[in-house]
Amino acid sequence: MKRMIRAFALTAALFALLPMQSKAAELLIPVGKIIGLQLGSDTITVVAYDDVLGSQARSSGLKIGDELVKIEDIPIQSAQDVRTALNRCADCVDVTVRRGGKLKTLQLTPGQTADGPRLGVYLRQGIAGIGTVTFYDPDTGTFGTLGHGVSDSKGNLLQMTQGNAYEATIQSVKKGKSGDPGQLKGSADAKNCFGALLRNTPQGVFGVSEQGWTGDLVPVAQFEDIQTGSATIRSTVAGDTPQEYSVEILKIYPETREDGRNFLIKVTDPSLLDATGGIVQGMSGSPILQNGMLVGAVTHVLVNDSTTGYGIFIGNMLDAAG
Repeated sequence: MKRMIRAFALTAALFALLPMQSKAAELLIPVGKIIGLQLGSDTITVVAYDDVLGSQARSSGLKIGDELVKIEDIPIQSAQDVRTALNRCADCVDVTVRRGGKLKTLQLTPGQTADGPRLGVYLRQGIAGIGTVTFYDPDTGTFGTLGHGVSDSKGNLLQMTQGNAYEATIQSVKKGKSGDPGQLKGSADAKNCFGALLRNTPQGVFGVSEQGWTGDLVPVAQFEDIQTGSATIRSTVAGDTPQEYSVEILKIYPETREDGRNFLIKVTDPSLLDATGGIVQGMSGSPILQNGMLVGAVTHVLVNDSTTGYGIFIGNMLDAAG
């Protein structure tokens, strides 16, 4: 998950929620498109310096990625808490942040504006980034993405309070190489919210969308259907149209493996290797297909070999979706 355009932090339009089905569908649309994800929580993070007021924040030691914990003695769990704390303080304030898992207290003089005192930074509540949609169920509007959970700054599963999904585009690709995982660099349009996120689980992020995606319905594989050998993944690494790329399933692990890594895959498609170097960040959730069935989703890449990574079994994703 990577940082998105600043406008992404704006509140999205209201979206009519649909009920999520408890029984897994037998036919689903494998999607493979990039989307923007915004997972709200009670975590407030510094994402950028203000062009005018940011110099004071920077010189005070406030850094991008710092999580605000409290201002003076007021705990910070929302942007409103920041405004309330600053309005109660005069001149220099003590700002406690969490950085690298450790607490640090900084002294900062807020900038004065017509709207009141400001820290001089842009803040984000929760986490935003991009990911690839694994499946869509047109009967219920349910969709799943990532194939793994989104973690907070402490490395724990983010306790999502609400979330939205947005249209997104790929701006560039950083190719992966040994010791340096690549990534899809994209941006999301906060004006085009098309879905609500309802669950952040170790097996993926799930939501609903009335708009959804079109495509051919394919059968959902049983675990015993998966075989070592040739398969494909569906991903968007340029433009906005998913493409299928050849991979090989090298090894199958137990269905009940708790880390969500149910099989080992290797990218064999020359065009994908040329474009990305293999599996890169942002491709998490790319559906994996074999013998005309949806068998799972790409989840992780091996740091020392960008051509190789892991996939989660689709049945485990659907169980987590509820």
